[in-house]
Amino acid sequence: MAKRIVVALGGNAILTSDPTAQAQSMALNKTAEQLMPLIKDNDVEMVVTHGNGPQVGNLLLQQLESNSVKNPAMPLDTAVAMTQGQIGYWMAQAFTEALANNGMSDVPFVSVVTRTVVDANDETFKNPTKPIGPFYSQEEAKNIQTQYPDWKLIEDSGRGYRRVVPSPLPLKIVEANAIKPLLESSALVTVSGGGGIPVIEKNKGYQGVEAVIDKDFSAAKLAELVDADELVIFTSVGDVFLNFGKPNQKALGVVPVSEMRQYLEEGYFAAGSMKPKVAAAVAFVENTGKQATITSLENVENFVKSGAGTRIVPDLV
Repeated sequence: MAKRIVVALGGNAILTSDPTAQAQSMALNKTAEQLMPLIKDNDVEMVVTHGNGPQVGNLLLQQLESNSVKNPAMPLDTAVAMTQGQIGYWMAQAFTEALANNGMSDVPFVSVVTRTVVDANDETFKNPTKPIGPFYSQEEAKNIQTQYPDWKLIEDSGRGYRRVVPSPLPLKIVEANAIKPLLESSALVTVSGGGGIPVIEKNKGYQGVEAVIDKDFSAAKLAELVDADELVIFTSVGDVFLNFGKPNQKALGVVPVSEMRQYLEEGYFAAGSMKPKVAAAVAFVENTGKQATITSLENVENFVKSGAGTRIVPDLV
C-alpha cells in the first residue's frame, strides 16, 4: 500500500527576487524536480500545497491600481482563488515536465481550486496578523497607508513593512472528500493553494470572506482529512533549531510531540517564520498519531534516504 504524504511548500519554492511569471515558472520547474525523489519509486501518493502571500498581495495592488466602475477590483477571497489558478497552472506545467524527465509521464497531475472553512468569529478578524504582498520601505509604507487607510501595515522581521490581513484557523477543507479518489487513482494533486479560499458556512452553502489562511495550518488540516501518513513542511533550512542564529543554536532531530509543544510554548520559534510551521506540525501529530517533518527542498534526497530533517513523532506510550 502506498504511503500518502502532504507536502507544504514555502514561498521560496515559487518566488525568487524576480516576480515575473517566467521567473516564478522557472522556480517551480526546479522545485518540481527537487520533489521527484519522493515519488520516483511509485510507492508514495503525494499532495502538494503552497503559499501565495507575495502573489495575492501583488495581484491586489494591480486590482486597486486599475479599480474603476467599469473594472472594479476583486475582493481578497476572489484574489486568493485567482492566484490558486495562476500558481496551479504553473505547477501543472512544471510537474508535467518533471514527471516526463523522470520516466513518469503516465502519472496524471491535477490542480484543485480549494475552499477552506473558517469561523466567522475567529479573533484574527479583529486583529489581522498575516503578511501579504511585497515589502515596503518606511517611506513607501507611509504613502501606502495614506492611499489605503483601511490597510494595516506592520514591520516584518527587519525586512521592511508589509500589509497584514486576518488569518483565521482552518476548520475544514470543503473539497477533501473529492481529493481522496484522485489520490487513489495515483494522480499527483496540488490543493489548498495559499491555504485555500477562505469561506464561512452560510445557509446551505459557503460565503467568501476577506482573509488569508496560513498554508501550513491548512496543510496540516488537509493531511488530517485525507488520512495522510505524514506531513512534510519544506522551508529554507534543513532543520528546526533552538536559539536559531545564536552561538548556542541547536538543530533538532527526532522530537516527541509533547517536547516540541513545550518548546513552542516557551517561545523558541519566531512568529513570522518557524513558529506556524512547528505549530501546524505539532497539531497534525497530536490529532492523528502520525509524524510530521520540517526540512528544506535541498534536503529531499537525504530525507528520502534517511529521514533527515526535524521529525516530530507521537509520544511513546
